[in-house]
Amino acid sequence: MSNFNENPVPPGPTDLCFDCNAFTKETFQVDQFLQEHRNKANLEVMRDNLGIYLKVLRSAMIDLINKDYADFVNLSSNLIGLDKAINRIQTPLGQLKEELMQVRYSIDGAISSITNQLNLRQKLREQKRSLRSLSRVHTSLKKLKSLLTPVEDDSSLEELTLERAVAEYTQLHFHASRCQNDMSKDDLKEVERIGRLLICCVDKLFLKSLNNHENGRLGLIQSLSLYHTLDKMDIAERLYKQNVVSPAMENLITEDSLRSFPRGLSTLYSKIVQFVKNDMKELMEVSNEFNESYGEIKCNFFLNSFWPEVESRLGTNLTSIYAAGDPDAFYEKYSETLLFLEDLCKICDSNLLILQLYEHPSFTNFMERWNLPVYFQIRFQEIVRTIEMANVNENYKSDSKDWKLIASETTWNCLNRCWDQGIYLIPIAHKFWKLSLQIISRYTVWCKDIISSKSPPFKLDMNFLVFLYSDIETFLERLPDFLKLSISKLPKINEQLILLLSNSLNEGISELKSQLENVSNAIIKHLSNESVTLLRQVNDIPRLFRRTNRETPSKPCSYVLSLLEGPNEFYKQHGNHPQTSYWLRTMLSNITKMYYSSVADVLNSVQKTEESLRRLKKARDRTSNVVAPSDRRAGDDNKIRQQLLLDVHTYLEGIESFGIQKGSVDHLTDLLLLVEASQKV
Repeated sequence: MSNFNENPVPPGPTDLCFDCNAFTKETFQVDQFLQEHRNKANLEVMRDNLGIYLKVLRSAMIDLINKDYADFVNLSSNLIGLDKAINRIQTPLGQLKEELMQVRYSIDGAISSITNQLNLRQKLREQKRSLRSLSRVHTSLKKLKSLLTPVEDDSSLEELTLERAVAEYTQLHFHASRCQNDMSKDDLKEVERIGRLLICCVDKLFLKSLNNHENGRLGLIQSLSLYHTLDKMDIAERLYKQNVVSPAMENLITEDSLRSFPRGLSTLYSKIVQFVKNDMKELMEVSNEFNESYGEIKCNFFLNSFWPEVESRLGTNLTSIYAAGDPDAFYEKYSETLLFLEDLCKICDSNLLILQLYEHPSFTNFMERWNLPVYFQIRFQEIVRTIEMANVNENYKSDSKDWKLIASETTWNCLNRCWDQGIYLIPIAHKFWKLSLQIISRYTVWCKDIISSKSPPFKLDMNFLVFLYSDIETFLERLPDFLKLSISKLPKINEQLILLLSNSLNEGISELKSQLENVSNAIIKHLSNESVTLLRQVNDIPRLFRRTNRETPSKPCSYVLSLLEGPNEFYKQHGNHPQTSYWLRTMLSNITKMYYSSVADVLNSVQKTEESLRRLKKARDRTSNVVAPSDRRAGDDNKIRQQLLLDVHTYLEGIESFGIQKGSVDHLTDLLLLVEASQKV
C-alpha cells in the first residue's frame, strides 16, 4: 500500500481567500476560522472559495482510492490460511513456556539457597566479631581493675593514670556496645561500676582544679578533655552549677540581700556580673580555648551552668521585682535588668553565644515574668486620665508661652511623655506608638466635639476659638519633630518601617488639619451672630423719617456702630493673629451680603412708594401753593436715602480701619454703588 505518512491533502489554488493548511491543524475551529477571515472576504466569496476547494478534495479522494484499490483487493486473498498457520505454532509455543518456567524455578531455588548461606555467614561473622569484642571487654575490665584498685576508697587518681583509665574505658565501652547479647549481667554491672568510678575521679579532678587558682588551668583542660572523651560534658556543667554557682547565688539572690543593698537591684546585678568576671573568668577562658580547638561548642558553662541557676533564683526568690503595681518602680527595675543583660552580653563576647542566650528557654521565661502589658495599661490610664481632666477644665487658658489652652498643652505633654525616659520601654514601643496616634486622634475629636457641642464644659467665647486655632497650628508644626523623636527611640529601624510610621502619622495630621477650617467657620459664625440681629434695624429706617418732620440726617444710625463694635473688639484683641484678616473679610463678606439685601429692599420699597404717589399726583390734575403731602413724602424718602448713604459710608470706614480694602470684601462695592445711585433718583 502507499505510504500514508505523506500528506494526502492536496494544496488548493493560490488565489483562495484562506490558507488551505488551516483545515488540517489540531486547533482548527470553525468559529475562529470565520472570525479571522471575515475582513478578507464577504460570505459569498468565502462560500465560492470553499466550494472550489471542496472539488479539489473530492478529486484527490478519488485518486487516492484508485491508487490503493489493488492493495485492498489483494488483502483478503493474503489472509487465506492464516488461522491454520497460527494453530500449527501454538503447540511448540506452549512447550517452550513450560521449559522456561522450569528454568525459572531452578534459578529461584538456587538464589534462595545462596541467600541462606550468605545470611548464615553474616551471622557467624557478627558472632565472631562479638566474641572478639567480648574478649577485649574482659581484657579491658582486668586492666581497669588493676588501674582503679588504689582508688576504690577515696576516688582519687593521678592525672596520667586517669587518662589511661579513661582511654581504656572508651575502648571498653566501644567493644561492650558490640557484644551486648553475649555479655553476662555481672560484666554489665562491672562496666557500669567502672564508669561511675571514672566519672567520680574526673569530677574530683575538675573540682580540685577549680579550687586551685594557681595551677588549676592545666587540670581544667585535662578534666574537660576527659569529660569529652567520656561523652559526659553535661555532667561537668551540672557539677559546676551545683557546687559553685548554686551556693554563690543562694546567698546573693534573696529578698534580704536586695533590701540590704543601698542601690537595691542594681547592686545585686553588679555582684552577679562580678561573679562571672571573677569566679568564672578562668573556666570560661579554658572552655573557650577548648571549644576553639574542636572548631565547635563542646561546653558552655555560662549558658548551661550559670544562667539557668541565676534565672531560677531570680524568678523564685525575687518575685517582688516583677510587680507592676508601682509603674515607676517597675520601670526602674526593668531598666536595671536590661542593663544587667547588656553587661552579660558584653562578657559573652560572641554573637553566637548571645544568640544562644536569647533563644534559651530560661531566658524566654525570665523576660515573660516582666508583665509589660500590665505596666503599659497603668501608664495608659495615667496619660488618658490626665488628658480627659484637662479637656473638661473650666479654666481653659494656659500660662505657657507656647500654648494658649490647657487642653492643648496637656495633650502635647502627654504625647511626648509616652517617649520620655521613665515611661518608654523598647519592648512595647509598638504600644506607645499606637497610644501616640490615639492621643492625636483624641485631640482631633475633642476639637471637633467642643465646636459642635450644644452644651460644652465651658463658655465658648471668641478668645477660646482663636486660642484653639493657634494651638492646632502649633500642634501641626511640632508633629514632624515628634516623628523624628519617636524614630530616634526605636532601635534597628529600616526605611520601610519609617515610611509606615510616617504614613500613619500623616493620617492623624490630615484629620487634625481639617479642624482648622471648622474652627475658622465657628469664629466667623460667632462674629456674625450679633450682626445678623442688628441688620434688622435697617428695615426700621423708613419709620424714622416718614411723617416725623426730622431734619436731614447728618450722622449714622446706632446699629452701624453696634454692627462694627464686635469686629472692632475682635480686631483689637487678635489683630496680630495671621488669620484675623481672613476671618474679618469672610465675616464682613457674609454681613455685607445681608446688608446689601436689606438696603435694596428698603430702596425698592421707597421707589415703589414714590411711583405710587407720582401716579396719584397726576390723577388729581390740580395745582396749589401749599406743599402737597406727596411732596412732603418725597422729602422723607430722600432723607431715608441720605441716611442709608451715611450708614454705608460709616460701615466702609469701619472696615477700612481694620486694614481691609473694600475690594476684598464681597458685595461691598455693590452696596456703595447701590446707595450712591439712589441719591441720583
